[in-house]
Amino acid sequence: MPLKCRPMSAYTHTSPHHVLEHVFGYTAFRGEQQAIVEHVAAGGDALVLMPTGGGKSLCYQVPALLREGTAIVVSPLIALMHDQVSALVEAGVKAAFLNSSLDAEEARRVERALYAGELDLLYVAPERLMTPRFLDQLDHLRDTHRLALFAIDEAHCVSQWGHDFRPEYLQLSILPERYPAIPRIALTATADRQTREEIATRLRLEDARRFISSFDRPNIRYTIVDKDDPRRQLLHFIREEFPSEAGVVYCLSRRKVEETAAWLQEQGINALPYHAGLGQDVRAEHQTRFLREDGIVMVATIAFGMGIDKPDVRFVAHLDLPRSIEGYYQETGRAGRDGLPAQAWMAWGAQDVVQQRRMIDESEASEDFKRLARNRLDVLVGLVEATTCRRQHLLAYFGEESGPCGNCDNCLSPPQTWDATEAARKALSCVYRTGQRYGTGHLIDVLRGERTEKVLERQHEGLSTFGIGSELDEKRWRTVFRQLIAREYLAVDHERYNALALTELARPLLRGEAEFHLRLERERSKGRGKSRSAARMDIPGGVPTTLFDRLRAWRAATAKERNVPAYVIFHDATLREIAIARPTSMAELGGISGIGDRKLEAYGQAIVDLVAEVG
Repeated sequence: MPLKCRPMSAYTHTSPHHVLEHVFGYTAFRGEQQAIVEHVAAGGDALVLMPTGGGKSLCYQVPALLREGTAIVVSPLIALMHDQVSALVEAGVKAAFLNSSLDAEEARRVERALYAGELDLLYVAPERLMTPRFLDQLDHLRDTHRLALFAIDEAHCVSQWGHDFRPEYLQLSILPERYPAIPRIALTATADRQTREEIATRLRLEDARRFISSFDRPNIRYTIVDKDDPRRQLLHFIREEFPSEAGVVYCLSRRKVEETAAWLQEQGINALPYHAGLGQDVRAEHQTRFLREDGIVMVATIAFGMGIDKPDVRFVAHLDLPRSIEGYYQETGRAGRDGLPAQAWMAWGAQDVVQQRRMIDESEASEDFKRLARNRLDVLVGLVEATTCRRQHLLAYFGEESGPCGNCDNCLSPPQTWDATEAARKALSCVYRTGQRYGTGHLIDVLRGERTEKVLERQHEGLSTFGIGSELDEKRWRTVFRQLIAREYLAVDHERYNALALTELARPLLRGEAEFHLRLERERSKGRGKSRSAARMDIPGGVPTTLFDRLRAWRAATAKERNVPAYVIFHDATLREIAIARPTSMAELGGISGIGDRKLEAYGQAIVDLVAEVG
């Protein structure tokens, strides 16, 4: 990556708004960005939770340009480093990365620039940061007062209970001990309360100021369908909603990834496979094509995605149930990073749950980890079986209240339900009668009147709730219990082997003061139904199609010439604004969001000429 030459600290001591506007091309901060920037720029530590597409990068990039010296950004993925640095260099910022993609001479050149204090930001993997050689370089920067800050991106990787655990992140706890005067900012888009506390503890950020933004992604429509020939359902969804647009399709196994990608190719979809079993060169080639070409559909395992900074992914589809709410949120969050309409679509079936449970049970993880994994799976199943707003369920998991969104499948087409009030009361009564000490499986045995060894040993065949639920099969009872847990009528005690206990919310239901309804499974249908494409927006908001298409074509050619992804030049949202505003001068173009001084100078005249040419 070539290093742009400009005087070090050219932006230092200017205001956050000056940097935001003149470097990044935005006239105003969003949400808590300004508070975070000012806090870190002043030397404070921060723990930032902000949804994908919320502008996390600016929270450390702007302070990096405000403070003296070089900011060290810890990033877990090479692809993310490349994209971030490419975008910064395009904006005129002196940035670089150190990773295994560089040859020895390139790495030495970057190290010399770092040692000389010529970089604003340097991206490194945690493994490299912790080497004695690199720490010696950081010591030099510290001693010469040229170490600006540490930014720890994808901070949830420090969580040993999480879905993206990276053991190297645990070593980052030495930073405050070795560099106590250097501010640190840890950022993630995905963390429930438990993970937040784990991040703070393991990174020694207990005293850091916390900034928790809304987890809501209002531009994403959540749609979950029952599996019924899922490949055909997926194809119908892509063709009806987002033909010729970029998307990601997640599958659980490598074999399914390859078979699905091949089948989509046969149907005329520009699809590529991605999983850890492919050769490194193949993975790199497919990832590069996805990032740099328009309209690629990546079919992948969860080996693909973390840190992918492509803003114009219009959909994320799941052909298998994810492992947890956190995984689902993070994976679906890769859609619509530009703020334009996008969809999170999933096809699921009961077999998915069976398969996931088997994978948990057969894993070599500890029993504590397995219990947590089972509970997270149950909470996710609660989301897919929900009869009310999907977004409300999703946000509630992260401790956030909201009203119905009006934009998910349940809001747009409320499902049929059955009155499960009596079944729910029986379940809650059984939990109480058995002493609130048992998990779902044993409780179902009692309700169904099964004289199992465990039931007889505990003499539960003599309870008043024994056999009172024989009219429902085990599958239906599991649905009842999952939803009682998901809606917080029951709490799971992980320390007591997933024993269920009543919560305060259970009282009105037990007393007959509340009702409980569950989704009624749809019957299999040969028909595919009519597509609702309100979220489909090839050219959003009345944008002139011809001009928008010409702008995208110009962007693609420019990106190819500069050997960077197209969105590094401009996001779709910026092209959309240009197509609507139709600027006739450089001054008018400079007022478009996402066009900073460097990009205006580099591309402004070409865009103004193109607008005039289209007329």
